[in-house]
Amino acid sequence: MTIQKTNGEGLPNGWVLVELPEVLKINPPKPTPDALAADLPVTFVPMPAVDAESGTISTPSTRPFSEVRKGFTAFRVNDVIMAKITPCMENGKAAIARNLVNGLGFGSTEFHVLRASDAVLPEYVYHFIRQESFRRSAEQEMTGSVGQKRVPADFLVRTEVPLPPLAEQKRIVAKVETLLARVNAARQRLAKVPALLKRFRQSILAAACSGRLTEDWRDENTVEDPDQSWESTEASEICELVQSGTTPRDRAVLTSGVPFLKVYNIVDQRVAFKEKPQFISEETHTGGSRRAISKPGDVIMNIVGPPLGKVAVIPDDYPEWSVNQAIAVFRAGPRLDRQFLFHLLCSGLPYEGVLRETRGSAGQSNISLSQCRNMIFRVPPLAEQHEIVRRVEALLARADRIEKRLAAATRRVESLTQAILAQAFRGELVPTEAELARQEGRDYEPASVLLDRIRRKPAADGAPVVKRRGRRQAN
Repeated sequence: MTIQKTNGEGLPNGWVLVELPEVLKINPPKPTPDALAADLPVTFVPMPAVDAESGTISTPSTRPFSEVRKGFTAFRVNDVIMAKITPCMENGKAAIARNLVNGLGFGSTEFHVLRASDAVLPEYVYHFIRQESFRRSAEQEMTGSVGQKRVPADFLVRTEVPLPPLAEQKRIVAKVETLLARVNAARQRLAKVPALLKRFRQSILAAACSGRLTEDWRDENTVEDPDQSWESTEASEICELVQSGTTPRDRAVLTSGVPFLKVYNIVDQRVAFKEKPQFISEETHTGGSRRAISKPGDVIMNIVGPPLGKVAVIPDDYPEWSVNQAIAVFRAGPRLDRQFLFHLLCSGLPYEGVLRETRGSAGQSNISLSQCRNMIFRVPPLAEQHEIVRRVEALLARADRIEKRLAAATRRVESLTQAILAQAFRGELVPTEAELARQEGRDYEPASVLLDRIRRKPAADGAPVVKRRGRRQAN
């Protein structure tokens, strides 16, 4: 592609750099009261009705024309609407208005409306404002208070867009939408993987704690000793300790002391203490809170929900910990591998029956301390517990590696969208009209000529008036 630079700007041949008001109307006037019968329905689009991922108006409703004409933002078919308020703008909420009832739409006052002229395709405008570079620039120009910042219309007035000839715009839009359809298909396939991994992890734990995972191991290690069989026993019989915590009345958010755990500190089956650390004094800990003491290696589980069954192992960051009343502590006895205990509780098998019997008000589920102590644990001999732990952790590590690769693949897919858009607006995605014209031995209409021709035409109602200005162009 031949690039000619003018005024320090690189543009493909036939393109011109224009300000948005030269090719579209920003926030055009509302329709007149007699544009439609007062009782006729029109499409109504609140902000949540715009799907930021698909760029469509996904869940519109209808309202009478007279009800919405004055107090809402008006648009018509093929107008581009974009959110101007934080965080919707940063999230990319924008759409091309399609399938509007009676050809008109009204919506949130937090929309800007961009109405294209004959010089630019609405799809071209839509993809332009979907660029991260555009949104970052818009974010820097926002005005207003925190949480209520908006992109002013003046930012759009000053925004420049690289404009190719109309035929080239059509090819660019077609190519962009073909490529983005593939990207979206890949994104949708990747989005299914987390649920598959969750089921995979659950199936591993279910197989491990039911004995299916180590059937082959038992076949190779069977001995004629009844003590080697699996046993069903209450948690209190095989655990050294099953105890719920308590919440000290005089607790304080200290910067040191004994770490105090609450349910929100159990994240992804781990203790996440550093994000929201809370401590109690040593005096409080050794006084009325002794029953809440937990030690490294103890397994904890929340017993107040929803959801129930958040499980973690106490780390060795501190010699002792304190837990609140919504958490139960399970300390493995000599016949119980603590990692097996952890996986057993993660599987949910010991408390599935308890959950069916225990449902609080408004969907709240609670398990009492006595129910924790009476939970039935199916436990194999220690040797098989060790083998189960080894196999489970190997399989879960494999799932973790897949999850990391999934995260990397998702990041690559997300970056593809912006890479495609960047190429499109640099003129690198499809052959330029100038290049094709040379190859085919024909003339073509540069964007600057297109603008001049449209400027000489009478402006239609609501259409932008294409203004003459000094343009940076490549002829």
